[in-house]
Amino acid sequence: MANVNTETLLIWFVGLTGFAVLLQAVVLLALALAVRKTAKTIQSEMEELRGVVVPVATELREFLGRVAPKLEAATTDLADIVRGLKLQSAEMQASAMEILERTRRQTSRIDTMVTGVLDTVDRASAVLTDAINVPLRQISGMAAFARAALEALRSGVRGPRQQQPTHSAADKDMFV
Repeated sequence: MANVNTETLLIWFVGLTGFAVLLQAVVLLALALAVRKTAKTIQSEMEELRGVVVPVATELREFLGRVAPKLEAATTDLADIVRGLKLQSAEMQASAMEILERTRRQTSRIDTMVTGVLDTVDRASAVLTDAINVPLRQISGMAAFARAALEALRSGVRGPRQQQPTHSAADKDMFV
């Protein structure tokens, strides 16, 4: 009867452990999907930004080609505008790099948190398994001892034990 209870408990704990592993997989999948969605959003915003900056730069080149030969003074002003655009593009690039760095840091932070949670769950399951298995083994040992003691008391002391024959009389003519 104790074996059935022990087996039932073990089945329950295996089921709980399987459920915990499945839950961990779902959490990790959700995190991966969230990071993937964020990366796609950042990429689409960068494409949109390129779509705005490239036509502006193209139009600026055409404008410079038309105005430069006509006005010398305009060339100086346009050179200043180009310098400003370079600075702004450098600032945009720095901003984009800062966004990517922040995303990397957040991803690393999330990874650290998830790893910490998974390590804690792993340790907790090991402690729980030890906390249940050790007393169950002790109880099983005590039950086996009690059974053996009861059997010994029931059988009583009847003198020297007679050896049971290892074969029957019908086996007399058989030789292997």
